[in-house]
Amino acid sequence: MSTGPSPLRRPAPDEYVPYYQRYIDRVPEGDVVATLATQIDETLRLLGSVAREREAFRPTEDAWSIREVVGHLVDTERVLAYRALSMARGDPAALPSMDQETWAAVGNAGDRPLSDLVDELRTVRHATVALFAGLDPVAAGRQGTAGGNGFTVRSFAWIIAGHELHHRALLREKYGVGA
Repeated sequence: MSTGPSPLRRPAPDEYVPYYQRYIDRVPEGDVVATLATQIDETLRLLGSVAREREAFRPTEDAWSIREVVGHLVDTERVLAYRALSMARGDPAALPSMDQETWAAVGNAGDRPLSDLVDELRTVRHATVALFAGLDPVAAGRQGTAGGNGFTVRSFAWIIAGHELHHRALLREKYGVGA
């Protein structure tokens, strides 16, 4: 899929909640759609290196397993992409927040094979890239509310990219994936 030039310039700090700065800062300069399209390959390779007997590994008793981390990546990307879509289409509705701990606790990622979760992550990313690649500058700059906070559509592309990079680093550092 050709991503072409993107109207999704790096968002200004007033286009998202300060909490997300830590993710956005991880994303390299350039076309964020191209970044989304290519950076997932490294994450998928990293996850492909996990031995079946390590899929349920948790670095601490209260931490998510590797499978649950991937389930969280899938869920979060879907939610953020939906927020972007809703706002891009001009829907005035305020969108709900997402309690990641609640979602992880009732999700079934811990019971699914990692290979299935990796396939789902790949599929979700392809849909995310298609969504953001199809936005024009007007849609990319639209604003909306999620979890009681203001965001622009473009900010979600950067948050998704940075969120993936954040969790990739955690998988390496805390879970020993790829070591």
